[in-house]
Amino acid sequence: MILSELQPAPPDAILGLTEAYKQDARENKINLGVGVYQDDSGVTPVLPSVKTAEERVLAAEKTKSYLSIGGSPEYKAHVQELLFGATHAIIRDQRARTAHTPGGTGGLRVGAEFLKKVRPEATIWVSIPTWANHPGIFTAAGFQVAQYPYYDATTKGLDYEGMLEALRKVPAGDIVLLHVCCHNPTGVDLSESQWHEIGAIATAQGWTPFLDFAYQGLGDNLERDRLGLVTLLESVPECFIASSFSKNFGLYRERTGALTLVAHAAGAAAAAFSHVEKTIRVIYSNPPAHGGLIVSTILSDQELRAQWQEEVAAIRDRIQSVRTTLVRELHQRNVDRDFSFIEHQRGMFSFSGLSDQQVDFLREQKGIYIVKGGRVNVAGITSRNMTYLCDAIAEALKSG
Repeated sequence: MILSELQPAPPDAILGLTEAYKQDARENKINLGVGVYQDDSGVTPVLPSVKTAEERVLAAEKTKSYLSIGGSPEYKAHVQELLFGATHAIIRDQRARTAHTPGGTGGLRVGAEFLKKVRPEATIWVSIPTWANHPGIFTAAGFQVAQYPYYDATTKGLDYEGMLEALRKVPAGDIVLLHVCCHNPTGVDLSESQWHEIGAIATAQGWTPFLDFAYQGLGDNLERDRLGLVTLLESVPECFIASSFSKNFGLYRERTGALTLVAHAAGAAAAAFSHVEKTIRVIYSNPPAHGGLIVSTILSDQELRAQWQEEVAAIRDRIQSVRTTLVRELHQRNVDRDFSFIEHQRGMFSFSGLSDQQVDFLREQKGIYIVKGGRVNVAGITSRNMTYLCDAIAEALKSG
């Protein structure tokens, strides 16, 4: 007997919260936990450019046959263009190889499985804090997971000196996970000069960067959001990048992402990628086609691409507007705390500074669902729920 011996697994820190939210009967409930973009009506929309591309894909579709293990060449080329820029030397010199994966999570897991084979004694280093699923992904692949300082809860900013001190001690051969932009959960990002310094440390120490790039376009813009990546690559000879089209294309349920490896030379990249393909073969064999076809259709058409870029800008502008309004509304309630830092964070998430006790109060007393640690999905705030939310936060602060 196997199944009869099992106890229920603990709920996922984020998705489990969503299940609890769904079962909550209160009409004024708010879900600020799960990381999906919502428009001001509270809907996660299908982007118009995606709808048009999808219609074209369906009209042209003639087969449901498998893609290759790594995905279509066109999709992979578009991924690399977004990551590095169309004229980057890495593309010209064929130092990068890309696999189409089931979402950014799939890219992280494939990368973890591959790295465990080639660096079985390595440790994975993640930021304090990081996305709740990062430790689980790498632990499932068999890695030991260590942590480096990142966020300063006192200043509500980057603990840069603590981060540097830790990264200077990471042993050669280990892997360090870094967020390219819109750090999840803090919304606090590195500057260009800081990326330069971290690249120099990585090269000197001999550890390998693994970059999580899930929010391109939601920080400053598509080009500036890759600045950390391309700056780092001025120093390091190789790295891994897990990227996602869930947020910037709204393709959440299509699970459309990628794993890209960069090596010091084209031959090394090709050899390494052959092992990545072997890894993919025993996990899911081939990637799902639909989301990749949508992405390729949009990025191959000048008019659709321009429309998509405007849509991404609108998403980014709405998130920033919500941040500004939230700070203003909390200030107007004379709360005994300065929330101005929220306006300076980037991306969908804010590390709000709310304690776990206050998070529990908001969930239990007000039906407002926030992840432990106080991470708020800013994109879940709308003009309809802003007043109720700010009143509730003010009450939670007074409650302790």
